[in-house]
Amino acid sequence: MTDDPLAAALTRLAREEGGRVLALLARQFGDVDLAEDAVQDGLAAAARTWPADGVPLNPAAWLYSVARRRALDGLRRSDAERLRAADVAVLARAEGDAGPDADPCQALVVDDGAIADERLRLILLCCHPALDRDAQVALVLRLVAGLTTAEIAASFVVPEATLAQRIVRAKRKIRDARIPMSVPADLGERLDAVLAVLYLVFNEGYLSRSPDAVQLQRPDLAQEALRLTGLLTGLLPGHAEIEGLLALMLLHLARSDARSGPEGELVLLAEQDRGRWDAGLVRQGNAVLAAALRRLDPGPYQLQAVIAAYHANAPSAEDTDWAAIAGAYRQLAAMTGSGVVAVNHAVAVAEADGPAAGLAVLDGVAGLDRYHLLHAARAHLLHRLGRSEQARDAYERALALTVNPAERRFLAARLDDLR
Repeated sequence: MTDDPLAAALTRLAREEGGRVLALLARQFGDVDLAEDAVQDGLAAAARTWPADGVPLNPAAWLYSVARRRALDGLRRSDAERLRAADVAVLARAEGDAGPDADPCQALVVDDGAIADERLRLILLCCHPALDRDAQVALVLRLVAGLTTAEIAASFVVPEATLAQRIVRAKRKIRDARIPMSVPADLGERLDAVLAVLYLVFNEGYLSRSPDAVQLQRPDLAQEALRLTGLLTGLLPGHAEIEGLLALMLLHLARSDARSGPEGELVLLAEQDRGRWDAGLVRQGNAVLAAALRRLDPGPYQLQAVIAAYHANAPSAEDTDWAAIAGAYRQLAAMTGSGVVAVNHAVAVAEADGPAAGLAVLDGVAGLDRYHLLHAARAHLLHRLGRSEQARDAYERALALTVNPAERRFLAARLDDLR
């Protein structure tokens, strides 16, 4: 973390409150683009004024107040041709809302029944079926989770420019098609996209792709994804895949404290102190997973949770059932067609049947040349096979593609050992 309290406050404002305030404004004004522009203006104003004025007592309320005024100014500037009747109604309603010192939590008027959480509501709104799946996920990661374009591109394993265009197109489609800011009575048609969003938000929290990250993990994002998934289980009780995703998050979070050392260094699973794993979270994850599996409706999140459970319940690294894990990954790869899953399958095969068998599986993975963990896995298996020069090349490629500082230090140390 930064030693500068002001910089830390600004970062928290952008990361933790920006999406919340954007959700409130999008709900109030019915315009995602207007809300995002207003929040960005508010964040810029904070960066300009807080160094002289100090951090407000309630930074979130300050941001809401400033961004709301920016949004109102934007509506007022609309010329007579562009000012629609809906804009006039929004303007009149917004100007009668709470004053500038109001807590943004109080600005939310819930009229969608059980959907009381504004960020979950915005996720549902952005996951409109008129948008393609990748656009839905990217848009929510940008608007709700506050991830940068670079971080989202790393999650998708695509160039940053490609991801930026995807987000712009999605927002333009929402605006041009005038997609309503309302939640459908049937959430089923948007559920797959919502689960994908929550999964990627959790992944960014569990292993940050930000080049500015000082730590391996971003607990705020992981906990927010867990909280929203818990809310979703309340909205759609008894849904096996939602329960599978919740179990997966719980089982992964159980290992969080052991994943990094005292200096923030990456600690591999096999080397982690299992005494630092959270036994309570493991029990919760096991219980949620058991309930999901009893529904006999298998899906990819449940399979991933099964794999996490094999790890979380093994008394030691030596006791891990790698053959079962490899089999589960094989099923998951067939179910999803994911190259990232295929990389994990190769690693599990290497543990179960030896590095040569794992490398043979890894060599069959295509289309992931920009995925740093593919090259890191290849380097590790080549090293185990005594092919040091090829392992060095693979580690160098992995290092060149890695942005997280903790991961970079780990890969650099492995490379130095080979040299």
